[in-house]
Amino acid sequence: MSHIAAVRCAFPPNRYAQSQLTDMAARICLPEGTDRRLLDRLHRSARVEYRNLALPIERYDKLNGFGAANDAFVSTAVELGIESVKAALDAAGFAPEDVDMIMFTSVTGIAAPSIDARLAAALGLRPDVKRLPIFGLGCVAGAAGIARVHDYLRGWPDHVAVLLSVELCSLTVQRGDSSPANLVASALFGDGSAAVVACGDGRMRRGPTVVATRGHLYPGSEHVMGWQVGDSGFRVLLDASVPSVVRQYLADDVHGFLADHGVAADEVTAWVCHPGGPKVLEAVSDVLDLPAGALDVTWRSLADNGNLSSASVLHVLGETLATRPPEPGTWGLLIAMGPGFCSELVLLRW
Repeated sequence: MSHIAAVRCAFPPNRYAQSQLTDMAARICLPEGTDRRLLDRLHRSARVEYRNLALPIERYDKLNGFGAANDAFVSTAVELGIESVKAALDAAGFAPEDVDMIMFTSVTGIAAPSIDARLAAALGLRPDVKRLPIFGLGCVAGAAGIARVHDYLRGWPDHVAVLLSVELCSLTVQRGDSSPANLVASALFGDGSAAVVACGDGRMRRGPTVVATRGHLYPGSEHVMGWQVGDSGFRVLLDASVPSVVRQYLADDVHGFLADHGVAADEVTAWVCHPGGPKVLEAVSDVLDLPAGALDVTWRSLADNGNLSSASVLHVLGETLATRPPEPGTWGLLIAMGPGFCSELVLLRW
């Protein structure tokens, strides 16, 4: 077993209402004179009220090229990473030198040395800390990261591990691109970071226990979500079939996974779901026949911050721990989906 000792998030200070971000998207995404009614409709239907941006809003009009965007990613990711990891370690009662392994995930920028290496000295991590940077998992990486940290701690039960996610989605929105996928991205995705501190059985046993994990790649779905990498950076691939894929596969995945561990769906008291967007959340709720209010924390996370890619499900987990902690001994299920197309499930016990 492994145990989640603390979750903490950090956001850039630049926070804006959705209406302001709609106007920004109209300026940078739509060619001059283009009808903006589709953009306005997509932004209204995203059910996002506020989002934080890596940069002040006025700088996006002048942000030109992949290099400039990636430079902003690196500097902001280091700042947010330090803030969220420090807060999570403090909440868990550990010092930076206690950390044996740090895993970093992002899909919105690249860096070599990786972000975890760049913040190690500033945080005070040991020089012999094990590092594992991960790129390419997208929205599923928060759940997959917990799963892989769990695998590590099963082999090293006396260790302390940190999972850090930093996603700065606003830096990937393409200028002059009025494609539906780019407009949806401009409506839905936000910027932020999340850090999880986890421990093996030999170190401590407080916080929810990770009991088991399972991932599933869906055949023939590589086109559903991802990036097309070009001179201007990361151009989003986001197919309208995402909710349909969820409806086709998720129920069998979830019920089969729970049954393998002797758990019925009605025994799950905490559904910790990635806020992939309104249509995805409606599909999740429908196919799993969830009770009213089961995804309230997820819906609130979407409204307050947008979809933070891999950091979002970790934010929902942190909010669940802080505001709606389940009764000890009850079950939770953490769910995320992302490029591949794939799902990752993490069975928790409080």
